[in-house]
Amino acid sequence: MSLVRSIGDVVGFLLLSLIAILESIVKSFIPVKYKMKNISGEIALVTGGGGGLGRLLSLRLADLGAVVVVWDINSSGIEETVKLVQAAGGTCYGYVCDLCDRQDVYKKAQVLREEVGKVSILINNAGVVSGRPFLDTPDELIIRTMDVNVMSHFWTVKAFLPGMIEENKGHIVSIASLAGHVGIPKLVDYCTSKFAAVGFDEGLRMELEHAGYNIQTTVICPYFIRSTGMFDDVQSRFVPTLSSNEVAERVITAMRCNEKYAILPSYLQCALLLKWVFPWSCVAMFLRGLVMDASPANKPANIVNVPEVANVLSKDQPGSSIHHQLTRRVSSSERKP
Repeated sequence: MSLVRSIGDVVGFLLLSLIAILESIVKSFIPVKYKMKNISGEIALVTGGGGGLGRLLSLRLADLGAVVVVWDINSSGIEETVKLVQAAGGTCYGYVCDLCDRQDVYKKAQVLREEVGKVSILINNAGVVSGRPFLDTPDELIIRTMDVNVMSHFWTVKAFLPGMIEENKGHIVSIASLAGHVGIPKLVDYCTSKFAAVGFDEGLRMELEHAGYNIQTTVICPYFIRSTGMFDDVQSRFVPTLSSNEVAERVITAMRCNEKYAILPSYLQCALLLKWVFPWSCVAMFLRGLVMDASPANKPANIVNVPEVANVLSKDQPGSSIHHQLTRRVSSSERKP
């Protein structure tokens, strides 16, 4: 009976897969404007919304009728975003929130629920990068990269997912990177954090689907973005760097169409498949030729050993002056220190 059941499972899987493929092909011919959902009246939270990509996302969400909430460590950036959204006729609220501190995330989430309402769209946009060779990267910068680019996703989703489950409705967007699929020199900590962001999105999506919830997730993996203060000086060949506006537009479209993932530019999706087909030497040669230097401003320096700084940043001393200085630099969008 187990053999018969196994054969039945395989046949069932193949039939359902065929149906899914055909459905996907049919959907590809439907104009995008007919696939987009209405988000008017939804409460959308954008982390790192005090500038850069986060600000552009906030403006687009407000233009579509969403009530926008901006979180950032930069109070002046928050004020600017709120003013711009309101000047454009939208509704926007801003809160200073340290995404490195999960207790502050939970506290501000409670304030948001009381003052604005339940968040139904969560865009985890905030991010940072050190852009240094691995052994030249101080421990505290590695910790900061992981806290902002990965761990903050855990805290924001834990804070707002229960409300989405109660309504059986919601959308969680993770701004990752193509560096979440391939390794790049000087971006070891950044690549690690973005690989983790991609894995977080997929694991969460699988769990939500398994539980039967109607909550969508989307992960965005763009190439290097200009004008975010992070990769403005990157030395890229063959593939042009992206403008913040085109990335913001693609993020909103992917979210409204319930896309599971979006790679920018889209043709690099095919290139990623080749990573698992060609020998590693070919892949490495291609990546070195594509990205000559991800961070020209940060040249290799003498190896720095800073165990005393790492100790100061331990969980036992979250209020240290060094921790305060670091969190102050977690800015509106992805920035270099």
